[in-house]
Amino acid sequence: MRVIRLTTAVALALISAHAAAADKLKLQLDWMPNGGDKAFVFVGVQEGFYAAEGLDVTILPGRGSSDTLTKIASGAADVGTGGIASLMMAQAEGGIPVKAIMSIYSKQPDAIYSWQGSGVTDMKSLKGKTLGIPTFSASNALLPIMLENNGVDPDSVKQIKADPGTLVPMLAQGRVDGVVVWSTNRPSIEATLTQVGKKPLELAWTDYGLDGYGLSFFASDKLIKEKPDVVARFVRASKKSIEFSLAHPDKAAADQKAMVPEADVAMLEADFNVTKPLINNEISQRDGLGQFDPTLLQHTWEWVAKSMKYPLDKVNPETLVDRSYLAK
Repeated sequence: MRVIRLTTAVALALISAHAAAADKLKLQLDWMPNGGDKAFVFVGVQEGFYAAEGLDVTILPGRGSSDTLTKIASGAADVGTGGIASLMMAQAEGGIPVKAIMSIYSKQPDAIYSWQGSGVTDMKSLKGKTLGIPTFSASNALLPIMLENNGVDPDSVKQIKADPGTLVPMLAQGRVDGVVVWSTNRPSIEATLTQVGKKPLELAWTDYGLDGYGLSFFASDKLIKEKPDVVARFVRASKKSIEFSLAHPDKAAADQKAMVPEADVAMLEADFNVTKPLINNEISQRDGLGQFDPTLLQHTWEWVAKSMKYPLDKVNPETLVDRSYLAK
């Protein structure tokens, strides 16, 4: 197997592994490949899990879950990673020929980060504070609901939209009291705040009532219909890749570093270690890695519907998942 390595500067191109006579798959990430939270896809290539299933996987960098869905729906990618809430919103807004084929995060990653001594101690303390929020993020729609559910008037919290890359520097500079980001960013937040003598404080939304599925693997309806065996092999290999990564986070980071040379291997490992509880927890242990529990799936939709003001019968979340490729 021959591996092509590209830096992320050039990697709005791609990262791929070639195997002779294998089925080719384009795997669209929901973000750039230099974060360790999705190290398992690189493990799938480097450890040969995809090749063993007869798959030649090309990994493409992305710019959010909506980007993943658009690329898969248009045929620019075959499979990909993204938040299932984005799939639900896309379906509610007119439909999309994409299905979720495997859960990755069985807990939501949304969080607010501040620093100790900022005056932020819990959700209720956000009243009168200023939050930096990403320009485009499903978390933005959930934020008012989270505040309301925790006794805070959303209008009492000032919000400043900014590019995701500038949020943590804004926090370090004290320009905002907190930032809305995924908990998978904790290592980089800690490193940045430590440089300015601040200790981070995390308000994980799961601690304040948020439940439901997060990151998932998607596949196009076209691929599912025309090549179900390819989808089955992809799910099988991806599951092995995730299990390997959970058991060997150091090796997972090294595998990603091999394909993304400019990434910091220590930070990649730290990123994946804080991601592990989103993947391996009491929910996935109860239901099985990758599974979609009907009740939790419905709760996920209810959060989306409430945040976007959709009627609950607008979407049946069961129509958005295909469990047939997961081991019983």
